Amino acid sequence: MSLVTKGIGLAKKAKHRFQDQIRERTPVYLSPVRRIERVATRERICAMTFDDGPCRLPANPDRFRGKALTLVLAETLERYGAKGTFDVVGDTSANYPDKAGKHGSASWGGVAYDHYPDFGKDDQGGVVHCPDLIARLLAGGHEITSHTYSHVLFGWKPLVYGRRRYLSGLDPVVEDLKKLHQAMEEGWGYPVRLSRPPHYVDGIRGGFTSYDAYALMGYQYMAASFDGAGWLPLETYEAEVEATWRPMEKMLLEDPDAFCGQIIFQKDGFNMARRTPVADGLDRQLQLLSDHGYKVTTVSELLERSPFRDALPESEAGQAARKLLSRGWCVAYQDNTLRPDAPLTRGELAMMAYGWETVRRRVALIRSGRAPFRDMEPRHPYAAAAMQAVESGAMTAVDGRFRPDDPVTAVELAQFCATRLGRTPPLENRDGLTHGAFFRTVEKLLEQQPDA
Repeated sequence: MSLVTKGIGLAKKAKHRFQDQIRERTPVYLSPVRRIERVATRERICAMTFDDGPCRLPANPDRFRGKALTLVLAETLERYGAKGTFDVVGDTSANYPDKAGKHGSASWGGVAYDHYPDFGKDDQGGVVHCPDLIARLLAGGHEITSHTYSHVLFGWKPLVYGRRRYLSGLDPVVEDLKKLHQAMEEGWGYPVRLSRPPHYVDGIRGGFTSYDAYALMGYQYMAASFDGAGWLPLETYEAEVEATWRPMEKMLLEDPDAFCGQIIFQKDGFNMARRTPVADGLDRQLQLLSDHGYKVTTVSELLERSPFRDALPESEAGQAARKLLSRGWCVAYQDNTLRPDAPLTRGELAMMAYGWETVRRRVALIRSGRAPFRDMEPRHPYAAAAMQAVESGAMTAVDGRFRPDDPVTAVELAQFCATRLGRTPPLENRDGLTHGAFFRTVEKLLEQQPDA
């Protein structure tokens, strides 16, 4: 392994450790947009995602008679009855002027921007240049998700990509997402519903994040829980291929259920050494999963079977939350957990009911810089929903304070349900209400009011 490769690998590990530490210290809030990494299920079912395509260039080394890499991946999946999720780009040909980075480095495809499938070969990849490959993927039952139109970073990423140009704010990010969304709608009548940010950069200039952009688009955030490898160059192609399946084999030997509900990350394109180990490694991965009784399906089907990370679909909380989710309620946290035993706070109650309705209001509130309540800053995740709850009469603020962290009382629950749902729950002591109990309460009231 080269020093460059080692450096990149160490940088990635350091980044993940840093991100884990940040997550441990950062409060998690309810959100209309959930980060989908894996879901809770006892079924042997998982999903595979392929970034950066479609790619018209052949695999390297080419052992498939010159077939486009994307077609090789689709045909390999289909031999096993599997469906893939292809996280595509639109067109990177506008990402110039630029210069090619050092071969084998993180900037191999461009110093200032990414270029897919390679520097100077933008016309061999992306939705715009490969409509036949998109049509072929859809005909094979595979899923298309958005990796943005131009694959330009949403914000600055100092570690590894510190020299990269990035979009200047929320509006340019949304505009870029809309370009790919419209291309899929106009070309194939296909509704994109999931997206993954370029290089997982979430921060957007102006105090926004990718979650704000996805909320405006009506998307969910597609992440992954298992790295299928292949993107990092090793000493030989054979070593790169082995890296795609050997860790999977080890995990399955230790625990045959290890991949239940997992989302696997892959590349529909070249690694930093301009090789494509996924072309040969995918068959080994699928054989391993097949031997252990797994079905490989799309991320959307995975979510249909089990929407949440910490609640089985057959559980009482999971069933009730799914019904609320289908009606537009924000029942899950940003990390896609339900946490049914957690106490329900006033801020969470407002967010559950009004989160999707106040997506644009949240953006306007952040831009205004005006605090809606004495105890809530404009950037508070629940600020816009709290404003809506108070204005609708479903909740109250006293002396200009909303008290977002206070638990919901029985009186407040009755007022909320009467206003929002037109019915009140049974008059029992509901102080200390948990999320799970609230799901069941609202589920029953919704059954009495089907149009609520």
